[in-house]
Amino acid sequence: MKIAYISTYPPRECGLATFNQNLVNALSINPSYEADRSFVVAMNESDDVNEHDYPSEVKFVIRQQNQQDYIEAANFINDSDVDTCIIEHEFGIYGGNSGVFLLSLINELKKPFITILHTVLKEPNFMQQTIIKEIALKSSKIVVMSKKAVMFLTSIYQISKTSIKLIEHGVPDLEPLLKNELSQSELFKNRKVLFTFGLISRNKGLETVIKALPRIVAQHPDVLYVILGNTHPGVVKHNGEEYRDSLKALAKDLGVENNIAFVNKFVSEGELHQYLTTCYLYITPYLNEAQITSGTLSYAVGAGAAVVSTPYWHAEELLADNRGRLFDFKNDTALANIVNELLADESKHQELKINAYKYGLKLRWPAIGNIYLETLQQAIETGEKPLRVTPPIIDVEKMPVLNLSHISLLTDDTGIIQHARFGIPNLKEGYCIDDNARALIMALMAFEQNKNPTALKLMPVYLSFIQYMQTEDGNFRNFLSFNRNYLDEVGSEDSFGRTIWSLGYLICAAPNNSYSEFGRELFSHAVPHFKNLSHLRGMANTLIGGSYYLGAHRGDEFIVKEVNLLANSLKNAYKANKDGDWHWFEDILTYDNAILPLALLHHYEATGNAESFEIAMESINFLNSFSFENGYLNPVGNDGWMKKNGKNPIYDQQAIETMAMVLLYCKTYEVTKDSKYLSLMHTSYEWFLGKNSLHIPLYDFETHGCADGLQFNSVNRNQGAESTLAYFVSHLAVLQAAEAEYQTLSTPLVESNKLV
Repeated sequence: MKIAYISTYPPRECGLATFNQNLVNALSINPSYEADRSFVVAMNESDDVNEHDYPSEVKFVIRQQNQQDYIEAANFINDSDVDTCIIEHEFGIYGGNSGVFLLSLINELKKPFITILHTVLKEPNFMQQTIIKEIALKSSKIVVMSKKAVMFLTSIYQISKTSIKLIEHGVPDLEPLLKNELSQSELFKNRKVLFTFGLISRNKGLETVIKALPRIVAQHPDVLYVILGNTHPGVVKHNGEEYRDSLKALAKDLGVENNIAFVNKFVSEGELHQYLTTCYLYITPYLNEAQITSGTLSYAVGAGAAVVSTPYWHAEELLADNRGRLFDFKNDTALANIVNELLADESKHQELKINAYKYGLKLRWPAIGNIYLETLQQAIETGEKPLRVTPPIIDVEKMPVLNLSHISLLTDDTGIIQHARFGIPNLKEGYCIDDNARALIMALMAFEQNKNPTALKLMPVYLSFIQYMQTEDGNFRNFLSFNRNYLDEVGSEDSFGRTIWSLGYLICAAPNNSYSEFGRELFSHAVPHFKNLSHLRGMANTLIGGSYYLGAHRGDEFIVKEVNLLANSLKNAYKANKDGDWHWFEDILTYDNAILPLALLHHYEATGNAESFEIAMESINFLNSFSFENGYLNPVGNDGWMKKNGKNPIYDQQAIETMAMVLLYCKTYEVTKDSKYLSLMHTSYEWFLGKNSLHIPLYDFETHGCADGLQFNSVNRNQGAESTLAYFVSHLAVLQAAEAEYQTLSTPLVESNKLV
């Protein structure tokens, strides 16, 4: 068996690195393991790949905050002949918000893999829970080290128990020392040693032990409390040695400074074994229960140490059946009583040591390594999960159920609120016609799709808002305060165009004649402003609205003339800017880009203009050429946008950009009946559900809102109207296309030819 390991690795001083090295060593002694063809992909905390002098088994280094490194690491593993992979997971060692960059690696990885979770949070935030769910979906097995972790994964993260494997934390395969030189050193000689080791930080609760020392020393003056370990690098970076110094000051204030010793270094396992063998009691005084796995505790039990601990989750399990003693969090009095009791009664002390030693035998790395090998073999035999393959035809059953509760939450009797803080409407920002026009389109689509009663109820609210925002001369304001005061005299050309789009769609898709007539009245009043438009996106949106209008009133020659003028402006812009491989309407791609070719497709559908079709298809192919790297949609990012012959900046990605892509491919499929556009539409839609560069869904399955954007290392967790409507319009467009695909597949070939 040949294995690739993704983790931190020595000489980096990190508990995860030590664990991973121990796992490598444990597996390497098995006859079926090919050490020479296995390797480690090491996680580096800085951009300096030479920061650590890694051993020869490290073949690739990932810089923590460089997302491209994760993709390249996956490609490196894919190109190797390893059979399987092991990923060590801790949120803090991977880049991006909550380590989200790891998802870039696992989504490119073509080898079966298992993931070892060193932390399972009881109260994860959105990003943390989403990341763990995605890891579980892609892993052949999730490995955890405690029963509590299994319970959390099944109950909180909704991960199937069959996907989880419980393998306890391994411990060094070392026997008790017959001669321990450390016990005869000047510091330790003739002392009863209480011992704690690990990286030092405030959550370790070391002050609880120091506060207990006066009561202990009063009865046993030979006691020495030894704290072994460096201060956590994150603590040093922000606060220096403030915590360590405060512990020293506390000991001095309590008069026990001579009964405490700090050993400020990172020690080898051999040295650690000497400390654990020398100590009389090992103490883990953590401050709260939220510790799902403790490597230090496992090491102590494995070494046969007598352990006293607070009842955090791992300690409750590992120290059960009299393998250790527990005291309440921050209770220094209870700790002092237990320590004094064990110091005074050697039989109780020995009983703890014997019980711990016997249990620790099954935790030794050779035995644990065999369990991992069995788990890996199952992963190889199982191979990749079918869920990792996206079906070429839209599977409607796997789409989220249409739920307009967040839309309803954002909508009051005036209209839809622009913004939200997380999932809560932000009333201070008021309303805009842009969002209410999109909301009207969404409501019309939802009612057209399945006669959705919520959509029908919301429709007149949005339509009334549009009417309220129309000026006497037929133009439209855009912004309205929460107390219904106008905030501008005339809105942007973009907002004008989106409003015309919504009215045109209303005219041809209204649920009743009253709405259609009302929409036509507002539309007709605005038509004189068509000729004044000078911005391409305003023209494109207006052209789409006009084309929808013609779908219901094909004989209206005046509107035909107006839409032809708008289409000509777009086509002239394209001809003026087309240059070599640059097939676009401007010398830069900014926002809502797909709207431009989409408008020409609508024009072709409404009028049959062949030139509009040709330019639309040529510009669509240009968009395709850079929008789907790595198999998912990368819409043009807002960080500088994409200049002529430049590169797509990727971030920040906006939901309306994705909606435009979905609508573009939906319309292209309708016009051409080429199924590749159906596939591109579905891939674009899946951007909302996690098929994106961060592999994190923007659609929130709890609130039924949509995040406001995809940033370089996270999602914008606000869920305003623009992004949420973009999701639902896209969702409904996919359903519409799926229905059209079904009808195409169900239609006999002869009938299909007649239609063509």
